[in-house]
Order: sequence, then C-alpha cells, then structure tokens
Amino acid sequence: MENAIEMIGITKTFPGVVANDDVTITVKENEVLALLGENGAGKSTLMSILFGAYDPDCGVIKIRGKEVKIKDPNAATSLGIGMVHQHFKLVHNYTVAENIVLGVEPRNKFGMLNLKAAEKRVEELSDKYGLAVNPKALIENITVGMQQRVEILKVLYRNADIIIFDEPTAVLTPQEIDELMEIIRRLKAEGKTIILITHKLKEIKAVAERCTVLRRGKVINTVDVASVSEGELAEMMVGRAVKFEIDKKPANPGETILSVQNISVKNARGQIAVKDLSLDVRAGEVVGIAGVDGNGQSELIYAITGMSPIESGSIYLKDKNISKYTIRQRIEAGIGHIPEDRHKHGMVGEFSVAENVALKNYYKPPYSTKAGFLNMGEMKKKAAQLIEDFDIRAGEGANTKAASMSGGNQQKVIIAREIELSPEFMVVAQPTRGLDVGAIEYIRKRIIEERDKGRAILLVSFELDEIMNLCDRIATISKGSIVGVYNAGDVSERQIGIMMAGSKKDKADAKGENV
Repeated sequence: MENAIEMIGITKTFPGVVANDDVTITVKENEVLALLGENGAGKSTLMSILFGAYDPDCGVIKIRGKEVKIKDPNAATSLGIGMVHQHFKLVHNYTVAENIVLGVEPRNKFGMLNLKAAEKRVEELSDKYGLAVNPKALIENITVGMQQRVEILKVLYRNADIIIFDEPTAVLTPQEIDELMEIIRRLKAEGKTIILITHKLKEIKAVAERCTVLRRGKVINTVDVASVSEGELAEMMVGRAVKFEIDKKPANPGETILSVQNISVKNARGQIAVKDLSLDVRAGEVVGIAGVDGNGQSELIYAITGMSPIESGSIYLKDKNISKYTIRQRIEAGIGHIPEDRHKHGMVGEFSVAENVALKNYYKPPYSTKAGFLNMGEMKKKAAQLIEDFDIRAGEGANTKAASMSGGNQQKVIIAREIELSPEFMVVAQPTRGLDVGAIEYIRKRIIEERDKGRAILLVSFELDEIMNLCDRIATISKGSIVGVYNAGDVSERQIGIMMAGSKKDKADAKGENV
C-alpha cells in the first residue's frame, strides 16, 4: 500500500525540552494509524508540524511520495490535511454552519455570505458521514460531543483526505466516545487516511490498524495493533509494566466529614439541576458519583465548593454549616477541589508552576510577607519540591508556564497543590480525564493514599472502571437526584449503568444481574 505520509528525521526543540528527537513515521494510504505516548511524549507537537502550526528544526515531510514544505495550516489544507484539535476552535455565538465555513465562506453574486448554500452543504456532509448535526444550531447550545462533530465537519468541508484527531475523546462521555469510534470507521470506509493521537488503549484496539509509540520525543516502535495486547502497548508507552487495578486495603471510615442535606441547585440557565439531594462522606473513604454527563454532577460540585449558591437545604463540614461560606472560607475550613475543567477552574495558563502552586494561599506566609509583598523565592522552592515529589515534567522547572505543559502534567500540578494543602475533605472531579495510563495509575494511587491518611474524598467520574476501582461506596445520580448508594462490592458495573439511566437497583437485579 502506498504511503500517504512520510515524516523523516523530524526534530523540534522548545526551551528546556526536546519535543521530537529524530522522529520518523509513515502512514499508509487509507489506514488508521494510532500515535500513542504519555502526556508530553511529543505526539501533538509532531502532528502540529504536519499541520503547519510549527516549523521543524530539521527533517523532511513527504505527502504521497512528494517532498513538501508546510509553512502554515493553510498550506496543510491545500495538501488535503485537516486537524481536529483537542481544544475546539469554535465561535460560541455563531451557528454550526457559520463556524464550519468561517474563512472559506460561499458568496452570492453580490459578494455577500450565502448562508443557505453553506447550510445546505453542511447538511449534505452531515448526512453522508452520519454526523446528525443541525447547521442552524448555535454552538453554545449544543453538547461537547456535537461540537466535536462540528470540528470534523470543518475539516471535511475543506476536502481533507488526511485527518488528524488530537486526543479526540479527552472531553467526551463514554457514549460519545463510542459514537466517535463509529464516525472514524465511517471516514475510513469513505477512503480517508486517519492519524489518531491518543493514550487510550481501548480506542486503539477498536479502530487502529497500526500504532506508533513515542516516549520522551523518540519513536519506540511501530506495531500491528491486532498482534499486541493493551498491556504490551502500555509497557511500550511508559517503559515499564503498568497496573490497571489499584491495590488498596479495605476502607476504615471514621466520622462524617461532609454532609449534604436536601440541597437543590440551579444550573446556568436557571433550571433546577440538583433536586433535594442528600449525601454523606466519611473520613477515610472514597464515595463515587456515577452518572451520565449533565445529570447534576457539575452543579453538585459547584454547590459544595462555593462556586454556585444553593436554593434550599444545607451543607455541613463536620459541625459547621458552610452553606453560606465563600470559596476562600471553604478552602480555609478544609475543602480541597480538583476541578473537572482544569483550564477553567484549576489553573492559570499564563502563570508559572510556582504561581499556580500558590494560587490558594498566596496571601499567607511563607508566600506573602508582613508588608504584603509576594515571596517568589518561597513559591519557587515549594514548586521545585512538588515537581520532584509528583514527577511533574516541567522543562523550565518552577518557572515553566502552565499552558506550555501537557495535560497530564498540568493535572499533576493541580493535584500536588490540593494535596499539599492537606484538606480534610476533597472533591475530586474527572481526575484522569485525558491522561495517559502512566499518569492515571499515579493519580489513582495518590487518591487512595489520601484516603488512607483519613481524608474524606468525593470522586466524580464518567469512567465507570475508575468508579469501580477506587470507590468504597458508589452513589448513582440521575436527573439531579441520587438513585441509590451502595457499597462497592455489592453492585456490578452493569447495575451501575442501569441505575445511571434512572432505574433503581432492584430493577437492575430483576434484569438478571448478580449482586
């Protein structure tokens, strides 16, 4: 089979980091090639070079045997290369069709935007590839999964026959991931060549034919996916055997630390998203919230951490009613928060690691002097310690800008900060979303370590295997209400899935499940 792409001897360096070190890969015509590696392995950098977002320091790129210079994304587009970015590049108050045609708008004979022609073409593409997107819908009114389909349509509208997917499932629910895998199969069936940047082994096994593994900027191997196991891929990726199950001793729960009593919370649209919900979390246990995205999990998190007011009910931290506390008062009372959206609520991208580590207590000694000045030396000292303790890959150490780091290392900075604050209670939301198996193993291990220190932990995750693996008790949520709370050993993954759809456990049992 002819090679659609050859990238030969590609090297790219950034200050303090060799992102790609003499990398050579080939992609065959009409295949799905997975590009696998840890966070920071150089996958996205390599594909950004192919898409023209970066210039390589050296190396050669060939498209169907012809050497090319890809100076910018427009040049990539003209060569039939499209890229679906991990962080969507959409204008939220524009319609689907307006976003798709932005920059290549169809015009009528008077030079005006022909929106009807754009909508018609978008509808045709949507039907052809089974994407089911409404061209007239506003981006701000559609789900994350639909927004990703818009990004795919942007690429198809520009006639791309080589499509790069950059960590496409990092922000998707399990159902949306299944739908995306089917879309990728359909694109391949239509003759497209696909590069899938990922560190999710199940997805590689589901759709890819070959897999090239990168580690710390170098190619480790290229393998036929059918001939290797997930464990072998994981070992190639991180350089050691990876344990998918976390070893943990039984929980030894103590007193109730957090008590949520009959709270109701509105969402951003003013509708009740959490209805009369009650839940307790005790010292030394992990309580998991399992549910389909959009069933009140975010609003529950916001209410507990002080990011949203409650309409009714009470929230107690031990014997203190914290329902009216500000965010800072809740932090000082002993609440930690690893947020579901690390970029929006967890860190400041333009700040250094040192500044992000001190975000929650910069106004206290040793980070603040009596005169009210920041002590950057102390911030950098603490950041350097956490970089070492949490194995954070930061090219310029404590001075590294958070935005320049991989997602996994950004997440480690947030987790390091929250654990260092030593809170009695922690809300841990989507802690491993978008992370590689090595980082997932590490972060799950740290969560259990905090449990074993006596912390009370509320874990919110869309990953059912994560809920089953880490939690001592599991609460299922549907339409803003708790369907049931069960000890982890008393309920199966299948039963949890049925309850997430709103059924009670006894109905799940009636479907023939074993408790």
